[in-house]
Amino acid sequence: MKYVIEPYTNAHPEVIPVSVPRSYFSIRHMTRFRYSHSITESVMEVWMKPRNEDQQHCLEFSLTTDPRAEVFSYTDHFGNTVHHFNVPGRHVQLTITAEAIIEIADVKPLPAVLDPSTWAAYDDPEVRNTYLDFLLPSTFARPSSMLEKFQRDLGLFRMDDPLTTLLTMNKRLYDAFDYVPRSTRVDSPIEDALSRRRGVCQDFAHIMITLVRSLGIPCRYVSGYLFHRVEDHDRSEEDATHAWLEAWLPTLGWVGFDPTNNLVVRDRHIRTAIGRDYHDVPPTRGVFRGTAESELDVGVRVSPSAAPIAPSEDLLPEIEWDPAAVLAQELLLEQQQQQQQQ
Repeated sequence: MKYVIEPYTNAHPEVIPVSVPRSYFSIRHMTRFRYSHSITESVMEVWMKPRNEDQQHCLEFSLTTDPRAEVFSYTDHFGNTVHHFNVPGRHVQLTITAEAIIEIADVKPLPAVLDPSTWAAYDDPEVRNTYLDFLLPSTFARPSSMLEKFQRDLGLFRMDDPLTTLLTMNKRLYDAFDYVPRSTRVDSPIEDALSRRRGVCQDFAHIMITLVRSLGIPCRYVSGYLFHRVEDHDRSEEDATHAWLEAWLPTLGWVGFDPTNNLVVRDRHIRTAIGRDYHDVPPTRGVFRGTAESELDVGVRVSPSAAPIAPSEDLLPEIEWDPAAVLAQELLLEQQQQQQQQ
């Protein structure tokens, strides 16, 4: 039997047919780095532009920095848009603001089950070769003895068909963990969440990805945003980025699962990047030149585009801190030290 095998970028930016129900969202994502002492250069990569593909179109996007920098972009091998920039010169704060308007078509409901014979698709050499990146262990999605025990305790093995297996796994992970913001770090191994039975969306996505891959199902990490409505009772944070996973299913293609909220992905999830795990697609990754400690603040707002976010709205917490005054004080101290040395 032959199966339709899609490129793993899954990017087909055709126009969504008029007859398909759709939603529009405005997004503002603000990131601020503060440094304990002035630094002389920042080099940064950013994965923040929503993807263009079958169900989702990014209609508008802008990315600005303060201090101002010239922003460039390229497409990585997963089909994600990566922006990068360099901020030369002395500074003690860097703010990145990404804004977008998104069109999303509603996803067709899933069937109740798949035929049990679809398990055979995962033994097809062509399928395995095509999706090998999403079958092998990766930086944060790696098997361990603790995960194997967790898998046995919850009975997370192949069931009647692949879809039933994934839906059951999604629900059991949701029930097994508490969602506790800042209970883990971005670089925490999955054992931290497993041992404490609590974590954040990244942890739950990494755990489920590892389990799904162990069953021979290609699985990938998705970063982006979730539009929250009061009636949905989502437990993930409204003012933060979000993460979930997609598994490849015969006859259905890539299907998204959100174990943080026990959801099958439809029209509220906005995809910015896909990869093997968080390591491939962090919202920001960079280095700076200087000796200083950094502090990070992030603010996210997703709204229906009929009510766009005001351009002047600052989503970051207020601080009694003047970067210009800090720089002036440091320069004055340097001048005094130089005079004393002379």
